[in-house]
Amino acid sequence: MLPITLDISEARIVLAGNGPAALRRLRYLEAGGVGCLTVYSPHPDPELKAAAGDRLREHLPGDSDVNGAMLVFVAGLDYAPSETIAIAARRHGALVNVEDVIDLCDFHTPALVRRGDLVLSISTGGKSPGLARKMRAYLEDRIGPEWEERLDILARERAKWYADGLAGSEVSKRTHDLIERNGWLS
Repeated sequence: MLPITLDISEARIVLAGNGPAALRRLRYLEAGGVGCLTVYSPHPDPELKAAAGDRLREHLPGDSDVNGAMLVFVAGLDYAPSETIAIAARRHGALVNVEDVIDLCDFHTPALVRRGDLVLSISTGGKSPGLARKMRAYLEDRIGPEWEERLDILARERAKWYADGLAGSEVSKRTHDLIERNGWLS
């Protein structure tokens, strides 16, 4: 596994699915800042319809629908249609995640703790989503909402230090010292 962070504000993303699983994935993508998303659902429930709005297409995606997508997510569908979508997506160069079907996935989505731009991710490589959820809950109790402001403080100081011409090693040292001085990780 290679953990990376993607800026999805400009990437074309496709979500195909039904029910609570598709709705969870939609919310996950929105929390990550998705900009260009199309949602395909042959049987959307009212909650998914409302959340997807004008991004919703009430059918499964075909070959041309996944063409040009960077990422394709599938959630809440049976194996056969999930596999068809995954094959088409890969043919067009997209990476695929099919929720809870490891053999159809090119990548796995980690459990996340979000505090503004601070994002902590927990991944088990698809081996135990339950453990990832438990670890997320553990971290959520310890990394509170105050970390959003702390990150903003660190970002402002970092920008000032670089503007003053400090080297990266000195900026790193000052970051460490600021965190220690404030007792943020004590």
